[in-house]
Amino acid sequence: MHVATSPEFKQNAKRAIADPQLQKALARSGPSFIARRAAAVAALPEFEALREIGKQIKNHTLAHLDFYLETYAAKVEAAGGHVHWCADAAEARAVVLDICQKAGARTVTKGKSMISEEIAINDHLEKHGIQPVETDLGEYIIQLRHELPSHIIAPAFHLNREEWEEQFRKSHTDLPADRVFHERRDILTEARAKLRERFLAADVGITGANFLIAETGSSVIVTNEGNGDLTQTLPRVHIALASIEKMVPTLDDAAALLRLLARSATGQDMSVYTTFSTGARRPGDLDGPEEYHVVLLDNGRSAMLGTEFQDMLRCIRCAACMNHCPVYGAVGGHAYGWVYPGPMGSVLTPSLIGVEQSGHLPNASTFCGKCESVCPMKIPLPGMMRHWRERAFERHLMPTAQRSNLALWGFVARRPGLYRLATRAAALTLGLMGRKRGRFARLPFAGGWTAGRDLPAPEGDTFFARYARAQRQGTLGKGNQA
Repeated sequence: MHVATSPEFKQNAKRAIADPQLQKALARSGPSFIARRAAAVAALPEFEALREIGKQIKNHTLAHLDFYLETYAAKVEAAGGHVHWCADAAEARAVVLDICQKAGARTVTKGKSMISEEIAINDHLEKHGIQPVETDLGEYIIQLRHELPSHIIAPAFHLNREEWEEQFRKSHTDLPADRVFHERRDILTEARAKLRERFLAADVGITGANFLIAETGSSVIVTNEGNGDLTQTLPRVHIALASIEKMVPTLDDAAALLRLLARSATGQDMSVYTTFSTGARRPGDLDGPEEYHVVLLDNGRSAMLGTEFQDMLRCIRCAACMNHCPVYGAVGGHAYGWVYPGPMGSVLTPSLIGVEQSGHLPNASTFCGKCESVCPMKIPLPGMMRHWRERAFERHLMPTAQRSNLALWGFVARRPGLYRLATRAAALTLGLMGRKRGRFARLPFAGGWTAGRDLPAPEGDTFFARYARAQRQGTLGKGNQA
């Protein structure tokens, strides 16, 4: 379930495009995220200025990350909590298991956490006789289906209502035969009925963290269902799983980023629940855990600092990039083969598991630039995907034919005279060949394109030729006179 299958991206994508149920789900859910974000952004005149503020907050934090991590850890410990530093997924799994075993845990409830998916903690706990129970509605259904999330904020993005009902009938054996799920509320009611007893029985609760605040030692989670609050307040032990780049310096900084997060993710001004946790229960507190643990995961992130991929560490996991990505919109999240899909996954995954395992992902882009234009942190995702393509080329990870064709193109492109001659000859030849129909259904050496769409026949001269003619005639910038 947690094996990286990114090398099979092409095969995964073909299956996804041919899957009618998946295509139905993508067509139904995708446009709503885009519309809601657009409305939320339009209603906040200072949104673009806030993006720049958010970018600077994260850049400053990353430049001084060691200082803020140490400050945060000291604040957590001063509030009675414990901080565990983990270099990789194996260390994090070992720490979580140790905490659960010392607590005598048999059942662990979990809030939605991509870090828990990254370290595959569910499988690890199950192997040691501890039952993890996902309490986020989307995570709950995909746990029943033994699947990974297909979206970082909507884990069951790929499912339709009929698939929810089918899975509940398989897993909830006491479900009446005449029970029908007409809408999302019915699904939610059924899940809550099963989860209520799990909340009360759990000895340990595990959540993620959207932000960690150095100033106070607090962790912040944002949810729309309230399950995160129950997960971290009802059990005797609360474990917050977080990667090191979730750090922000102050409460004010967290508030600024929260204004960007929900608007970019779900089109809400704020999520329904925004919860700050600081340490264990104090004398006089009405609720809260007896023990509070923060598991801080590196897992390759510190190696990104100071490189061309550092900007990726600004990501606040809003999923705006994948919501607007035409590739993600066509194939869904499972095609990407690991925890993080879409444009952000195409950059982050090679950093975490290696470009050798995920070299296809940086190619899963049209480079339309929409991901960068909607990213609240202004992360230059297309540029970083290009860097990964360069790495893959340098390491000879591309197919021989692809490398040979790129080498040939590079040879021609470095010689402007030859490039202009070759492109003009190609444009004129293809223009003559396709004059009758205006397009090509099949074309030698372009089968990858024409297998799924027609190739338009060139019309007129090349751009370079037109540009040079316009310069000579003094008509640049005057409409179509060139």
